[in-house]
Amino acid sequence: MSEVFRENSIDEIVARYKADVMQLYRYVPWFESHVKETVQNTYSNESMEHTIPFPVYDSTLLSFVKEFQRTKLVDRNYAYVYTRNRLRNSADELRFIENAEIKNMDDLCGILSKYVIEGNVRGSAWSEGVRNGVFCAALSKMKEILEFWGKEPRSRG
Repeated sequence: MSEVFRENSIDEIVARYKADVMQLYRYVPWFESHVKETVQNTYSNESMEHTIPFPVYDSTLLSFVKEFQRTKLVDRNYAYVYTRNRLRNSADELRFIENAEIKNMDDLCGILSKYVIEGNVRGSAWSEGVRNGVFCAALSKMKEILEFWGKEPRSRG
C-alpha cells in the first residue's frame, strides 16, 4: 500500500527533498574548508595574444554543480524567491537561511539554484556561493530541517 500525503504536508516535504539533500550534503565539509577562498583560477595563454581568458574551477565544485543540476532541487524561477523574501545580497541570503523553517524549503532551493544557474552564464557565481558560505549554510540548514521533521511519523489525518 502506498503512502498518501496531503499536498505540502510535512511528510510530503521531507519525502520530496530528503534523498537529494542527503546526497548533496557530502559536499558540506569541502564547502566549510573553502569558505572565503577563491575556488577558481583564470586560464589564459600569454603566447596567444588574442585569446580570451576563462575560469577553471576546482573539480569538487564542478561535481557539486553537476549533481545539483540533476536533482529535483533546481528552481528555474528562483528570482521570485528573491523578490518575495526581499533578498538583495549574500548577507540577506545568509540571514534568511539561518531563520528558515520547513515551510521555506522551496526558498532554500531557490537560493541554491540562483548560484548554480547563474554560474552557467556568469563564471564567478559558483565560486561566490562557496566563498560567501551560502552553499554550505543552505545545505546544512536543509539537512537540519529534514532531520528534525523526519524523525517520527505524524498522523496523516
